[in-house]
Amino acid sequence: MIEPQAPAPPGAPPPWGAPARLPVRPGTGRFLVLACAFVCAACGLVYELELVALASYLIGDSVTQASVVLSVMVFAMGIGSLAAKRLRWHAAAGFGAVEATLALIGGCSAMALYAVFAWTGDWGGLWANGPRVLLVAFSLTIGLLIGAEVPLLMELIQRIRRQDAGGAVADLFAADYVGALVGGLAFPFLLLPFLGQLTGVLVTGAVNVVAGGALVLGLFRRDLSRRARWLLLIANLTVLGVLASAAVLVDDFERAARHAVYGRDVRVALQTDVQEVVLTGGTRGRPLDLYLDGRLRVGGRDERRYHEALVHPAMYGPHARVLILGGGDGLAAREVLRHTGVDRIDVIELDAGLVRLARHDPGLAALNAHAYDDPRVHVTTADAFRWLRGAPWATYDVVIADLPDPGITASTKLYSQEFYGLARRVLRPGGRLVVHAGPVASRTQAFWTVDATLHAAGLATTPYRVPGRDCGFAAGPDRSARASRAAHDWGFILARPGRAAPPLRLDPHEPSPRTLTRGALTTDARAAAHTRIKGLPASTLVHPRY
Repeated sequence: MIEPQAPAPPGAPPPWGAPARLPVRPGTGRFLVLACAFVCAACGLVYELELVALASYLIGDSVTQASVVLSVMVFAMGIGSLAAKRLRWHAAAGFGAVEATLALIGGCSAMALYAVFAWTGDWGGLWANGPRVLLVAFSLTIGLLIGAEVPLLMELIQRIRRQDAGGAVADLFAADYVGALVGGLAFPFLLLPFLGQLTGVLVTGAVNVVAGGALVLGLFRRDLSRRARWLLLIANLTVLGVLASAAVLVDDFERAARHAVYGRDVRVALQTDVQEVVLTGGTRGRPLDLYLDGRLRVGGRDERRYHEALVHPAMYGPHARVLILGGGDGLAAREVLRHTGVDRIDVIELDAGLVRLARHDPGLAALNAHAYDDPRVHVTTADAFRWLRGAPWATYDVVIADLPDPGITASTKLYSQEFYGLARRVLRPGGRLVVHAGPVASRTQAFWTVDATLHAAGLATTPYRVPGRDCGFAAGPDRSARASRAAHDWGFILARPGRAAPPLRLDPHEPSPRTLTRGALTTDARAAAHTRIKGLPASTLVHPRY
């Protein structure tokens, strides 16, 4: 999207000697300039959205990444507008050079960012911040180039036919803003679902360079010397060649980068309507790991420890009807089905693709003991928050919130006071709610903020934790399962309506967990209590605290 640039004062002589000699009528020429402004604005917004999306996926904390990209880019656009004043005397050549450079940098930005993350992300030291530094560098450079477009386009449109400054600005901004609208809608609804992140931005770069080159070489070629025309043509063809080569190699690049991130044991990698799902291992005795958007969600070496701690304490008491929020992998349902007296399990999962994988992938289906084949398990594809708003009251004995870590920005609404208030409504008298609240040791404040939020929703709580190994952990916003970054425990909170905290027990009449004992559970609950932080405010939708 282009940035405003003050036009020359009314009556000021133009920097050129005479109107441009065009191969078309002036009216057609103006239309072509405005059409180019439309296309360039659409491409610019796609670059912007791609940086935000990829940074949120690779780095995490979508609010912070969006703020960094937008603020840096808008600042750079203003600087680019000022810098472009020096090119006004050579507006056609300058615009052609700007668009070729923008197409190359913008089109390759996603691959470069992904490559730095994949191959240097675990080097440590200064390299650990490589993706963040590159994100700022791309935002700054792309913003400078986008900002340079408007003064050059203003000169070109005035070069065709001199008109009042207000009319020229209005025409140019109308084309710019409509183009931004089209680019903003095309990115999530066309480019991402049909081309993916990397190919989509490469195609955008190709469109960008074709539009800019066609305008200058087709409409304003007489403003360029013969040498300048050849240089611009060669530059545009080179950029197109680079982008086309990258598009041809993008599958091999993605495969190599995926191996660098996840190891060479990648067995399934697919992009659902919601997220990227990667499975590693799960065959020939190798442990299965499930990654969602790059974050380890299921670690095969330790998943049973996690899911038994999540489910079994909450199942002490009536448990005929159970609601699982999240848990599309089927592993929480597997643990619920081990208990007698379960009549119905409702699983509310946002990602239907993950559920299909949990049903049909041999490794994941074996790990969840084919839980989805049990007729008592019913799956609804929906956002958990939205579904709870319409759920019938006092329906469930147990509600299990098997949701992504609260440290992930997109998950904060699922750890809000409003969300827990909705969950409380669906509990029967004596019902229990259990929440995965993130690691206690490494994110103590976030854990106790969840506890404070549950209290604010009218629930009495019993916090507890279970230790894990140095690797193989469930979800974490640092998206790494390496020993140097992994949390060393999982934190949970068992809650029920009222003032009396629920007891932390295991039902002696049910099958015993393989990794959990009552004594260890009591000891770990005491260890968690020793970390308590008092006086923390609750997290709400309008004021998230994580």
